[in-house]
Amino acid sequence: MTIDLTQFHDAFYEESFEAIGQMEEALLRLDAGTPDLELINTIFRVAHSIKGGSATFGFGEIASFTHTLETLLDELRGQRMKVTSALSDLLLRSVDVMREMLRAQQGRLAVDAQRVADLQFDLELAVAQKGNSAAVTAVPAAAAAAATTPAPAAEAVRGTLYRIIFRPFLHLLARGNDPLRMFRELRDLGDLQVTADVSALPAFDELDPENCYLSWTLQLRTEATRQAIVEVFDWAEGDCTLEVSALETEPAAVPTGPSADTAGAAAAIERPAGIAHAEEAEPRAVKAGDAAKGSDASSIRVSIEKIDDLMNRVGELVITQSMLGQFGALLDGAAGERLRSGLSQLERNVRELQESVMRVRMVPISFVFSRFPRMVRDLSQRLGKQVELKMTGGETELDKTVLEKIGDPLVHLVRNSIDHGIESQQQRQASGKDARGTVHLHAYHRGSSITVEVSDDGGGLKRERILAKARERRLVGSDEQLSDEAVDNLIFLAGFSTHDQATDISGRGVGMDVVKRNVDELGGSIEVRSETGKGSRFIITLPLTLAIVDGQTVAVGDESYIVPLTAIVESLQMRTASVNHVVGHGEVLSFRGEYLPVVRLEKVFEARCGREREPSNGLIMVVEGDGRRVGLCVDELLGQQQVVVKTLEANYGHVDGIAGATILGDGSVALILDIAGLTRSVSESLAA
Repeated sequence: MTIDLTQFHDAFYEESFEAIGQMEEALLRLDAGTPDLELINTIFRVAHSIKGGSATFGFGEIASFTHTLETLLDELRGQRMKVTSALSDLLLRSVDVMREMLRAQQGRLAVDAQRVADLQFDLELAVAQKGNSAAVTAVPAAAAAAATTPAPAAEAVRGTLYRIIFRPFLHLLARGNDPLRMFRELRDLGDLQVTADVSALPAFDELDPENCYLSWTLQLRTEATRQAIVEVFDWAEGDCTLEVSALETEPAAVPTGPSADTAGAAAAIERPAGIAHAEEAEPRAVKAGDAAKGSDASSIRVSIEKIDDLMNRVGELVITQSMLGQFGALLDGAAGERLRSGLSQLERNVRELQESVMRVRMVPISFVFSRFPRMVRDLSQRLGKQVELKMTGGETELDKTVLEKIGDPLVHLVRNSIDHGIESQQQRQASGKDARGTVHLHAYHRGSSITVEVSDDGGGLKRERILAKARERRLVGSDEQLSDEAVDNLIFLAGFSTHDQATDISGRGVGMDVVKRNVDELGGSIEVRSETGKGSRFIITLPLTLAIVDGQTVAVGDESYIVPLTAIVESLQMRTASVNHVVGHGEVLSFRGEYLPVVRLEKVFEARCGREREPSNGLIMVVEGDGRRVGLCVDELLGQQQVVVKTLEANYGHVDGIAGATILGDGSVALILDIAGLTRSVSESLAA
C-alpha cells in the first residue's frame, strides 16, 4: 500500500519553522570560544530533523543544504572546530536560507539557487579549513593514537548496560538517515561497542550504493535513560527494526587494550556507512515500533480553525442558554423555580466551558518575543551600537489573534528604540553611561488586560525638536503651548518624523503612526513616558482576547447596541448633565473640568425610534477611545453581559463605528460599538 505523504506536509512545515526559531535562539546564545555544548546539540538536532524530514518528503535541495550544515555542526559538536563570531554569522545566514527554502517549497515558489549554492560552498569551505589550527587538529590526532595504541587502565564506567539491535531497511540511506551519525550520538552518551553484520551484503556487481545492506548490534553503558537512546533513532522510525534492552546495571571496567569487538566498533564508527568487517554473529529477529513505546503524548497540534469553530459553537450555546433564561423567567410555581435553578447551573457550566476554550486559544507572548534577539543583533551591528536586549514576562499569555497582530507594532517600537533612543557609544560614555545600551521588553497581566512595555535607557525623546518639527509642518500653532505629555504624543501623528532623511530603518513617518493605529484596532491603548537623558517607555495595554467582550447593552430607539465595558468612564442622567450647543461644533458636555463632544447614536446610525422622547431625557455615557473622550446619548441601560463577537466583514462589509455584532438572548442582533473609531471620526469632523 502506498502512503500519500502530502497529507503530512503542513505538519512538517509548521514543526520545521518552529524548530528553526529554536535553532536561531540557540545560535544567538552561543558564546564564541567556550560555547555551551548543549546548545550545539540542540542546533544539531534541529538540522538533523529537518534534513531527515526533507529527505522523506523528497525535498532534495533542502535535504542537501541541511546535510552540509549538519556536517559543520557535527564538527562543532565533536569539538573539532571552534565557535567564532564569523562562524556564528555563517550559521545565522544558514538559518535564513533554510527558512526561505522551506517557505519557497511550501508556497511552490522559486528559490534563489545561487544564494543557496554560495552559502553551501561557504559551509563546506569552513569544514575543509578546520585543519588550519593546531588546536583543532589535536582532537583527531589523539583519536587516531587511541585507535593504534593500547589505552591505559581506566576507571569503571557506571550506569546501565544496554544492548541495541539496529536493522535498517534497504531504503534507510535514501531517506537521509546516516547510521554513522547515530553511532556518534550514542558514543556521546557513554561507552559504546559496535558489531556489524554484513551477511546480507550482495556481490559487488549487484550492489546498489543507495541501499543499506548492513545491520548492527551495539552495547552501550550509559547513565542516560532508555528514552534518550531511543530518541537517537527518531528519524529512522519506520525505516528500521529496533530493539533496546537493558542487560545489567553493574559497573564494568573499560577494556585496557584493543579487541575484536572494539576493532569492529572503530571500523563501524570511523568508516563511511556501508563498509565494515564481517562478524559471524547470527542475525536476530526484532520487533519494529519500539521507538514509539514508553513515551506518552503530552500535547497535540490543533489548527486554529478548529478552535475558532469550537468557539463559535460555544457562542451559540451561550445564546441558547440566554434564550432559555428569558423563557424561564416567565414561568411561575415550583416547576418554574426548578427550571430557573437548572438554568443557573447551566449558565455556570457554559461560562466555565467558554473560559476553557479561551485558554486553548491563549499562547505565551514569547512566540512574538523570540523574533527580537536576532533583529536587535543585526540592527545594532548595522548601526555600530552596542545594544543588550532584555525580555521578561515571556510566559504571559494572550489570545492568538491578538498575538498575531501585536508583532508589527512591537517591531516598530524596538527599531525606533535602537535607532532613535540608544545613543552612540561615544555619546553614552561622555554622559557617564555604560557603552552598551539596553532595550527591555516586558509583558504582564493587569486585570482583564495585558500590558507590554518597550523601554530603553537612551537619551529620551527630544521634545524641543519634536515641537519644532510639528510647528514647521503646521501640526501645532506657532504660539500654542503644549504639556510634555502632549508633545510626546505628537510622534504618533501620521507622517510625523524628526529625521531629515528617510532610511530603510526609520524616518519615513509611518512607523509610530502604524503602531498606534494597530493598537487602536485591537481595542487597546498606548502611552509614552520619557525622561531626557534617561530613556523612554512605551506602554501598550491590550485586551486578552478579541473573541469575547464584556459589554453594557444599551437601547437607542428600537435598536440595541453593545458598549465594551473597558471603554466606559461614567454614565450620567441627561437632566443633570450640562449639555450646551456651541456654534460650529454641535453639542458639548461639561465633564470634570473639560468639554467633551456629544454623539447622538440615533443620528449616527439612523436608528429607528417608535416612541418620541424629549431631548433632555435619556442618559449620557462618557466613553474613552483612541486617547479621547466623548459623550454617547442613549435611551436606556439594559444590563451587562459577556458576548461573543461576530465579524461583519466576512459576510457584509466594514461599517465605520462598528466593531462587530452579537446575538442576544431573544434572538435579535446587537451591534458592538467601535469606540476608538467613533471618537476618531468625531475628532476628524471637528477638525474639518
